Amino acid sequence: MIRRLLLPVLSVVAGIFLLWYAFVPVMNMPWAVGQAARAGLEVSVPEGQPARDVSGLVLTLRNPALIPETYGQERPVLPAPHQVFAELWDTTVEKRPTSKRSLIYHGTVTLSVTLAGFAFGAVLGTLLAIGIVYNRAMDRSVMPWVIASQAIPILAIAPMIIVVMASVGLKGFVPKAIIATYLSFFPVVVGMVKGLRSPSPIQRDQMRTWNASATQEFWRLRLPSSVPYLFTSLKVAVAASLVGTIVGELPTGASAGLGARLLTGSYYGQTIQIWSALMAAAVLAALLVASVGLVSRLVERQMGFVR
Repeated sequence: MIRRLLLPVLSVVAGIFLLWYAFVPVMNMPWAVGQAARAGLEVSVPEGQPARDVSGLVLTLRNPALIPETYGQERPVLPAPHQVFAELWDTTVEKRPTSKRSLIYHGTVTLSVTLAGFAFGAVLGTLLAIGIVYNRAMDRSVMPWVIASQAIPILAIAPMIIVVMASVGLKGFVPKAIIATYLSFFPVVVGMVKGLRSPSPIQRDQMRTWNASATQEFWRLRLPSSVPYLFTSLKVAVAASLVGTIVGELPTGASAGLGARLLTGSYYGQTIQIWSALMAAAVLAALLVASVGLVSRLVERQMGFVR
């Protein structure tokens, strides 16, 4: 069973890494050819064209001897996987977790804001969903605005939130948490509305036959029926919250967090640092989604949804 589950995943991962290694020479060859030419080595370039204007694929096909050079550049356009993993090892294992050069330190900063934004988004989304389901006016007025809010690019609204919050003395943690909340509440609203409306008319009629109040119907029918929908939306929400946190760290010039790590890497052209921060963010997102999935299985098993 485990082998059947792991084999497809490992096959996809292996394919990604093969493509990654295949594209490294194509992306990095112009620099390698330029360095070789300046060192007086013989390189093959289409006649009458400077190396910088020739595609990396053409240069790679013309200069196969330079391919090994593309896998060890200090500031490559596309780092090789082993370079990224070496940087990850150095910034997670070799550095102290409290060091500002440690990805564990930066990941912890990002994680704290992510969890706060996720919690606020989950609560806000759930409350809005209850209001939408039980109040026709909210269904007609609030739901369209909830959907319309997601049409605004987060890159456009994040600086506005930061500026407004700074004007009232709130900087750092709070603005980033608000941005994370902004992205995470929407999937919870949609999932919970669908879940709270999932009981069939026969089930609702049965509750009325038992003379159940609206509160009893909510706690004993609608809320239990919405649990699978809730946890599905929470998986999306926690990943969105992480994205919102990283986006919120970019325009603030934050000194800590994965977004700050990406920003400093872009300032100084440290592409390996950028890719290692992206990889760390992907691992963190996977762990958060897996944690929500684990809680989901435990809750659903306790409620009898999973055997």
